[in-house]
Formats: sequence, C-alpha cells, structure tokens
Amino acid sequence: MTTLLHIDASVRSGERSLSRRLSREFVEALTWEVPNLRVLQRDLGALPPPYVDEEWIAAAFTAADSRTAGMNDALAVSEELIGELEASDVIVVGTPMYNYGMPAPLKAWLDQVVRVGRTFCFDLARGDFAIQPILSGKALVLLTSAGEFGFEPGGVRGAMNHLNPHFATVQGYLGVSSIHHLGVEYQEFGDARHRRSLDVALSSIPKVAAEVASRVRPSRVDAPGAMTFMYGEA
Repeated sequence: MTTLLHIDASVRSGERSLSRRLSREFVEALTWEVPNLRVLQRDLGALPPPYVDEEWIAAAFTAADSRTAGMNDALAVSEELIGELEASDVIVVGTPMYNYGMPAPLKAWLDQVVRVGRTFCFDLARGDFAIQPILSGKALVLLTSAGEFGFEPGGVRGAMNHLNPHFATVQGYLGVSSIHHLGVEYQEFGDARHRRSLDVALSSIPKVAAEVASRVRPSRVDAPGAMTFMYGEA
C-alpha cells in the first residue's frame, strides 16, 4: 500500500489559503491515480510542532539506551513525526512563502525530523562525508503560494527564494529522491496575472499526480535529484 503524508503549513484556514487548496486538490488527484492510497495528515499551521531546545539537543545526541525518561519525553514529538515520515512514500507539502522563506511551523517540523541516528547517521570514519541519509525512495510534492513573482531559478527574485532551495538542500535527510513543484504567484497583486498563475497550477496538478504515481516505488533507493519548478506564467 502506498502512503502519502499530507502536510499543510499555512496559518490561514479553509479557502483563505491557496497552498491548502493546491495540496488538497493534489491529494485528491493522486487518490484517483493510486488505488488504496493511505493518507496521513499533519496540519502544522493549526498545530505547530515545538521548537528544538537545549533539552531536545541533549536527548538527540545521547544514545537511545542511555536516555532518561525525561529525554524520551523531549523526543516524543520528534519520534511521532519521524514515524509518519518513515511510513510515507509520497510527501505533499502545501506552504506559503513568508518573508522569502518557509513558515516557522514548517521549519520546526524539519528540525524535528532531520535528526541524527534517525534520519541521518554521522560517522567520522567517512571523513568529510561523515553525514549520510538513512531514508530513501520518497517523492516530495511542494505546492507553494507567494505574494510576489519571479521566484523561479533565473527569475527576477530567484535569489530571494529561500523556500524551495531549503527543501532541495535537506531532501536527502527526508529520504526524498525527487521533488516536484507547483507554485502560485502574484497573490498580493490580485490581478489577471495572479488568476493565470492559479489556473496554470491547478490545471497542472493531474499531470504531476500521474507522474508521481508512475514513479512511486516504496523500495527504491535513489540519489537525491534536481527539483523541477513549475510556476504559472502571467
């Protein structure tokens, strides 16, 4: 059975959130493509994970068989979130761009799941390549909304995009082998360009869902690949 982890990060709810609309419609499209799709839902906007603190760090860098009960408590949320990540074959993230990066709840989620001994291992015997991912074979679908425009590579604000590149950097530690992106821009302008961008993103969902469905193989072990960007052109 294929398992999808559906994550929403917007603090806006319902129809007020474009990223939630994109993620919802993508999950529906993939459900048509993949029989018996199992969906795990995690709403970070409504229930943000706790931030990493000193107690968490101490626990994470203590061997599992040496942790105190308090240390295990400090890692309880992390264990729950990593369990969802481990179980997933496809990760769907709906998120807005806040101040050119990801919302704080989404960064908190990343900090909880990218963890030594659980999603990556550290071995000094490997020298400069001491850090290695543990998970593999997952597809990530990143669905974004932005108030401005031109955030694609080479775009007028491409260098200001700190959301997509962050996922490209840590994808190996999430076990992600391929990233697919659909984005809506011009939200603050609310003009024809925005409507066009939204229409293109929505109409592209079935194609991306079909591509993801054809590539999902829970047992695959692939090296992280390049991110495919797709923004609606004005």
